[in-house]
Amino acid sequence: EEVGEEQQKPQFAKKRGIVVYVDSRELKSQVPKHLKDLGSEIQVKTLDIGDYVVSEDVAVERKSANDFIQSIIDGRLFEQMGRLKEAYMRPVLIVEGQLYGIRNVHPNAIRGALAAVALDWGIPLLFSNDARETAQFIYLIAKREQEERKKEVSLRGEKKALTLGERQRLIVEGLPNVSATLAKRLLKHFGSVESVFTATEEELMEVEGIGEKKAKEIRRVITAPYVEED
Repeated sequence: EEVGEEQQKPQFAKKRGIVVYVDSRELKSQVPKHLKDLGSEIQVKTLDIGDYVVSEDVAVERKSANDFIQSIIDGRLFEQMGRLKEAYMRPVLIVEGQLYGIRNVHPNAIRGALAAVALDWGIPLLFSNDARETAQFIYLIAKREQEERKKEVSLRGEKKALTLGERQRLIVEGLPNVSATLAKRLLKHFGSVESVFTATEEELMEVEGIGEKKAKEIRRVITAPYVEED
Protein backbone atom coordinates (compact mmCIF):
# COMPACT_ATOMS: atom_id res chain seq x y z
CA GLU A 1 0.00 0.00 0.00
CA GLU A 2 1.40 3.37 -1.00
CA VAL A 3 1.97 5.95 1.66
CA GLY A 4 1.06 9.53 0.80
CA GLU A 5 3.76 12.15 0.56
CA GLU A 6 2.50 13.89 3.70
CA GLN A 7 2.66 10.64 5.67
CA GLN A 8 6.21 9.96 4.51
CA LYS A 9 7.52 13.24 5.94
CA PRO A 10 9.05 12.80 9.39
CA GLN A 11 7.20 14.63 12.13
CA PHE A 12 9.30 16.85 14.35
CA ALA A 13 8.14 18.36 17.63
CA LYS A 14 8.07 22.12 17.47
CA LYS A 15 10.97 23.58 19.39
CA ARG A 16 9.81 25.55 22.38
CA GLY A 17 10.83 29.19 22.34
CA ILE A 18 12.19 31.36 25.11
CA VAL A 19 9.66 31.41 27.97
CA VAL A 20 9.18 34.44 30.20
CA TYR A 21 6.77 34.57 33.14
CA VAL A 22 5.32 38.08 33.32
CA ASP A 23 3.55 39.63 36.28
CA SER A 24 0.02 40.66 35.28
CA ARG A 25 0.63 44.21 36.50
CA GLU A 26 3.40 44.59 33.93
CA LEU A 27 0.87 44.39 31.10
CA LYS A 28 0.36 48.13 31.54
CA SER A 29 3.89 48.62 30.22
CA GLN A 30 5.11 47.98 26.68
CA VAL A 31 7.75 45.47 27.80
CA PRO A 32 5.60 42.31 27.33
CA LYS A 33 4.68 43.45 23.79
CA HIS A 34 8.34 43.95 22.90
CA LEU A 35 9.20 40.55 24.41
CA LYS A 36 6.60 38.95 22.13
CA ASP A 37 8.05 40.80 19.15
CA LEU A 38 11.44 39.30 20.01
CA GLY A 39 9.92 35.81 19.87
CA SER A 40 9.37 35.12 23.57
CA GLU A 41 6.56 32.89 24.78
CA ILE A 42 4.82 35.06 27.37
CA GLN A 43 3.02 33.46 30.30
CA VAL A 44 1.10 35.98 32.39
CA LYS A 45 0.91 35.22 36.11
CA THR A 46 0.37 37.04 39.37
CA LEU A 47 3.90 37.06 40.74
CA ASP A 48 4.50 37.62 44.44
CA ILE A 49 8.17 38.38 43.84
CA GLY A 50 9.74 40.03 40.80
CA ASP A 51 8.17 41.30 37.58
CA TYR A 52 9.69 38.78 35.15
CA VAL A 53 10.95 35.26 35.83
CA VAL A 54 13.28 33.77 33.22
CA SER A 55 14.67 30.69 35.02
CA GLU A 56 14.66 28.86 38.33
CA ASP A 57 17.54 31.11 39.43
CA VAL A 58 16.81 34.47 37.83
CA ALA A 59 13.98 36.93 38.39
CA VAL A 60 13.98 40.49 37.09
CA GLU A 61 12.53 43.46 38.94
CA ARG A 62 11.78 46.33 36.55
CA LYS A 63 11.46 49.83 37.91
CA SER A 64 10.77 52.96 35.96
CA ALA A 65 12.99 55.82 37.08
CA ASN A 66 10.03 57.46 38.80
CA ASP A 67 9.05 54.26 40.63
CA PHE A 68 12.66 53.67 41.71
CA ILE A 69 12.81 57.11 43.32
CA GLN A 70 9.36 56.70 44.89
CA SER A 71 10.42 53.35 46.37
CA ILE A 72 13.38 55.10 48.03
CA ILE A 73 11.04 57.72 49.51
CA ASP A 74 8.44 55.27 50.84
CA GLY A 75 10.95 52.61 51.92
CA ARG A 76 9.73 49.84 49.58
CA LEU A 77 13.02 49.45 47.72
CA PHE A 78 15.07 47.55 50.27
CA GLU A 79 12.17 45.38 51.39
CA GLN A 80 11.61 44.35 47.76
CA MET A 81 15.32 43.71 47.19
CA GLY A 82 15.48 41.57 50.32
CA ARG A 83 12.56 39.39 49.22
CA LEU A 84 13.97 39.13 45.70
CA LYS A 85 17.38 38.03 46.96
CA GLU A 86 15.82 35.56 49.38
CA ALA A 87 13.70 33.90 46.70
CA TYR A 88 16.09 33.79 43.72
CA MET A 89 19.75 32.89 43.53
CA ARG A 90 20.61 35.50 40.88
CA PRO A 91 18.07 38.34 40.78
CA VAL A 92 18.48 41.40 38.55
CA LEU A 93 17.16 44.96 38.86
CA ILE A 94 16.52 46.95 35.68
CA VAL A 95 16.03 50.70 36.09
CA GLU A 96 14.26 52.18 33.08
CA GLY A 97 14.60 55.83 32.10
CA GLN A 98 16.52 58.88 33.28
CA LEU A 99 16.97 58.83 37.07
CA TYR A 100 18.26 62.30 37.76
CA GLY A 101 16.35 65.57 37.70
CA ILE A 102 12.82 64.13 37.53
CA ARG A 103 11.99 64.39 41.25
CA ASN A 104 13.06 66.64 44.09
CA VAL A 105 15.49 64.06 45.46
CA HIS A 106 19.19 64.76 45.92
CA PRO A 107 21.35 62.83 43.43
CA ASN A 108 23.47 61.47 46.29
CA ALA A 109 20.38 59.80 47.79
CA ILE A 110 19.79 58.06 44.47
CA ARG A 111 23.45 57.05 44.17
CA GLY A 112 23.41 55.75 47.74
CA ALA A 113 20.36 53.58 47.02
CA LEU A 114 21.97 52.20 43.86
CA ALA A 115 25.16 51.41 45.78
CA ALA A 116 23.17 49.67 48.52
CA VAL A 117 21.33 47.47 46.01
CA ALA A 118 24.62 46.43 44.40
CA LEU A 119 26.80 46.09 47.51
CA ASP A 120 24.47 45.31 50.43
CA TRP A 121 22.11 43.02 48.54
CA GLY A 122 24.50 41.83 45.83
CA ILE A 123 21.92 42.45 43.10
CA PRO A 124 23.24 43.48 39.65
CA LEU A 125 21.79 46.67 38.18
CA LEU A 126 21.06 47.26 34.51
CA PHE A 127 19.96 50.59 33.07
CA SER A 128 17.73 50.91 30.03
CA ASN A 129 16.48 53.91 28.07
CA ASP A 130 12.98 52.61 27.39
CA ALA A 131 10.65 49.59 27.39
CA ARG A 132 12.13 48.22 24.17
CA GLU A 133 15.64 48.11 25.62
CA THR A 134 14.31 46.61 28.86
CA ALA A 135 12.69 43.82 26.82
CA GLN A 136 15.95 43.23 24.96
CA PHE A 137 17.81 42.84 28.26
CA ILE A 138 15.20 40.41 29.62
CA TYR A 139 15.15 38.38 26.40
CA LEU A 140 18.94 38.04 26.32
CA ILE A 141 19.05 37.01 29.99
CA ALA A 142 16.28 34.45 29.39
CA LYS A 143 18.02 33.09 26.29
CA ARG A 144 21.27 32.73 28.21
CA GLU A 145 19.57 30.95 31.10
CA GLN A 146 17.36 28.61 29.07
CA GLU A 147 19.56 27.80 26.07
CA GLU A 148 23.12 28.13 27.32
CA ARG A 149 22.72 27.18 30.99
CA LYS A 150 19.79 24.77 30.35
CA LYS A 151 17.80 26.21 33.25
CA GLU A 152 14.09 25.57 33.66
CA VAL A 153 11.61 28.38 34.34
CA SER A 154 10.05 28.05 37.77
CA LEU A 155 8.59 30.39 40.34
CA ARG A 156 9.74 31.01 43.89
CA GLY A 157 7.97 32.76 46.70
CA GLU A 158 4.44 31.85 45.66
CA LYS A 159 1.86 31.66 48.41
CA LYS A 160 -0.07 28.68 47.06
CA ALA A 161 0.42 25.33 48.76
CA LEU A 162 3.08 23.11 47.24
CA THR A 163 2.36 19.57 46.11
CA LEU A 164 4.23 16.69 47.74
CA GLY A 165 6.43 16.31 44.67
CA GLU A 166 7.28 20.03 44.68
CA ARG A 167 8.20 19.87 48.36
CA GLN A 168 10.43 16.87 47.72
CA ARG A 169 12.16 18.62 44.82
CA LEU A 170 12.73 21.78 46.88
CA ILE A 171 14.37 19.74 49.66
CA VAL A 172 16.73 18.09 47.19
CA GLU A 173 17.39 21.44 45.46
CA GLY A 174 18.78 22.61 48.79
CA LEU A 175 21.81 20.38 48.24
CA PRO A 176 24.92 22.13 46.84
CA ASN A 177 24.89 22.78 43.08
CA VAL A 178 21.64 20.86 42.57
CA SER A 179 19.30 22.56 40.09
CA ALA A 180 15.59 21.81 39.65
CA THR A 181 16.42 19.52 36.73
CA LEU A 182 19.06 17.62 38.67
CA ALA A 183 16.74 17.33 41.70
CA LYS A 184 14.13 15.62 39.50
CA ARG A 185 16.81 13.32 38.11
CA LEU A 186 17.99 12.35 41.61
CA LEU A 187 14.45 11.65 42.83
CA LYS A 188 13.65 9.55 39.77
CA HIS A 189 16.86 7.58 40.21
CA PHE A 190 16.62 6.95 43.97
CA GLY A 191 12.84 7.04 44.41
CA SER A 192 12.63 9.15 47.58
CA VAL A 193 14.24 12.07 49.41
CA GLU A 194 15.52 9.68 52.09
CA SER A 195 17.29 7.51 49.51
CA VAL A 196 18.92 10.58 47.95
CA PHE A 197 20.24 11.68 51.34
CA THR A 198 21.58 8.24 52.26
CA ALA A 199 23.21 7.52 48.89
CA THR A 200 26.98 7.05 48.83
CA GLU A 201 29.31 9.13 46.68
CA GLU A 202 29.58 6.26 44.21
CA GLU A 203 25.79 5.92 44.00
CA LEU A 204 25.34 9.67 43.51
CA MET A 205 27.84 9.60 40.66
CA GLU A 206 25.61 7.15 38.80
CA VAL A 207 23.24 10.07 38.15
CA GLU A 208 23.90 12.17 35.05
CA GLY A 209 25.25 15.58 36.01
CA ILE A 210 27.01 14.49 39.22
CA GLY A 211 30.76 14.05 39.15
CA GLU A 212 33.16 13.18 41.93
CA LYS A 213 33.55 16.77 43.17
CA LYS A 214 29.81 17.42 43.37
CA ALA A 215 29.14 14.04 45.01
CA LYS A 216 31.77 14.74 47.69
CA GLU A 217 30.29 18.17 48.43
CA ILE A 218 26.74 16.75 48.69
CA ARG A 219 27.91 14.08 51.13
CA ARG A 220 29.91 16.65 53.11
CA VAL A 221 26.85 18.89 53.58
CA ILE A 222 24.64 15.94 54.57
CA THR A 223 27.05 14.35 57.06
CA ALA A 224 28.86 17.35 58.60
CA PRO A 225 27.88 18.20 62.21
CA TYR A 226 25.73 21.32 62.49
CA VAL A 227 27.61 24.35 63.81
CA GLU A 228 25.48 27.31 64.87
CA GLU A 229 26.74 30.59 63.45
CA ASP A 230 26.46 33.96 65.18
